[in-house]
This record gives sequence, C-alpha cells and structure tokens, in this order.
Amino acid sequence: MGCGQLGTELGQRLAADGVQVYGLRRNATDLPSPLKPVSVDLSQPVTTSLPDVDSMVITLTPSMPAVDNEPGYLMALKHLAQALPKTPARVVFVSSTRVFDGNPASYPITEDDAPVPASQRAQLLVAAEDLARELFDATIVRPAGIYGPGREMLIRKVRAGEPVNRKRRTNRIHQTDLARVLELMLTMPQPPAVLHAVDQTPGVPLGDVVDYIAQRLQLEPPQGSVDGVVGGKILDARLLHTLLGPLYYPTFKQGYDQVIAAAQG
Repeated sequence: MGCGQLGTELGQRLAADGVQVYGLRRNATDLPSPLKPVSVDLSQPVTTSLPDVDSMVITLTPSMPAVDNEPGYLMALKHLAQALPKTPARVVFVSSTRVFDGNPASYPITEDDAPVPASQRAQLLVAAEDLARELFDATIVRPAGIYGPGREMLIRKVRAGEPVNRKRRTNRIHQTDLARVLELMLTMPQPPAVLHAVDQTPGVPLGDVVDYIAQRLQLEPPQGSVDGVVGGKILDARLLHTLLGPLYYPTFKQGYDQVIAAAQG
C-alpha cells in the first residue's frame, strides 16, 4: 500500500518468485508488469472493493495532507482498514528511525529501546506505528536514510558543492537491501515485532560519505557547515544482519558505487 519506488521494487521481487502482487497508489496505471494496479486515494473513504490478500506492506508517506484537522497519514491507515475485506495474516508497516530524533539515553539504539520523538514528524511516525499495530497487528520496520537509483539527494549536494555538517553521525540503507528486508519480514515464520534496517556502517560521519562520493565523481568534497556540531545517532542493526545475512551493499561505498554506475548507464 503506497506503492512507490520501494514498493515497486519489493513487488517485482515477490512477483519473480511467483507471488501475485497488487500495487496500490493514488494513480497506479503506470505500475510495471506483472504488478496488478489498484488506483485508490486513501485520503478519502474507499468506495471500491480492495483485493483479499494474505499479506500487506504499508509504505505511506507521513507528509500526506491533513483531513478535517486530522493527519492524513493516520486517516489513510483508518480508511485502509475499513476498506479491506479482512485483515491480512501478515502486515508490515514501514516507519523510520527518525522516531529517535530526540535524545536517546544511550547508544547504540536497539529495537528494545523506546522511541524518543522530538519533532512533530517523529511524533506522527510513532502515532502511526501504534495505530498500525492496533488496526492490523502490524510488525514494524524502521529504515534509516534510504538511498539508491532515484534517491540521489546526497550526490546532488556533492555536485552542487553544498556545505554539509561533516561531523553529523548518519545511518542509511540501500533501497534494494531494504526491499530484501521487507520480503524477509513477509515470509519468515515469526518475524520480530520491530526491526531496524541499517547497513553495516551505522553512525558514520557525513563527511566520510560525501568525501567518498566526491572522490568517485572526481570533484572537490563539500566544505563543512557553520555549526559543525556532532549530531545524529548510532543504531544497532545486529538483529537485521543476523536474520538477513550479508547485504548486497554492506556500506555506503558499495552502495554509492552502484548508484553512480547506474546513473552513468
């Protein structure tokens, strides 16, 4: 549900294994085959019948506009629950490690740590996690910063020479590895209630990442921003790596090598 780049890549992986996959989005007519398109606007009550499915992945965006002064993100979950013929046996809700944008008591942050939301967006993510559990008995996947072909914001910043906070600790996951994580959560017999999706370089300074990208692009690395304070967080992803095994892109170096090569054709 909310079949964007991530949902499409996951759907194609599942379809390649012989699974019948429906992709739901506001306008699903351009979804690639063999995904079966379902065009539905979850910001409004759903009047059409949704497919009866065994499992479901929810990848809605928190930035959905409010409906009658209620966050559209939460309304979409309620409309989805009302429209389904029955609750699927397995539901995975994709949230974000941004739920820890406050000041956690200690590092690294594990799946056993309670969210520490400071921003309004983080508070909305936590509310959506709770609602997804209530409505669907959902398991929760919290990706760190997702990147990959089509998700190239940091590469654009390096090309533009935009200053960055070089000391800030960062965490990320390549979109293809995240699709593999979601496939695992759909198919394993007893998935964990919460899983953090982070590669094998959690907490890496942003300066290290942009320096590597600049080197690959043969550009001067971006300068540091004015504040330069050490921010960000360090996430413990040992559970993910134990369950999934080796990542295709274990660090930002292999990941950005792939993104840059894909962009160059």
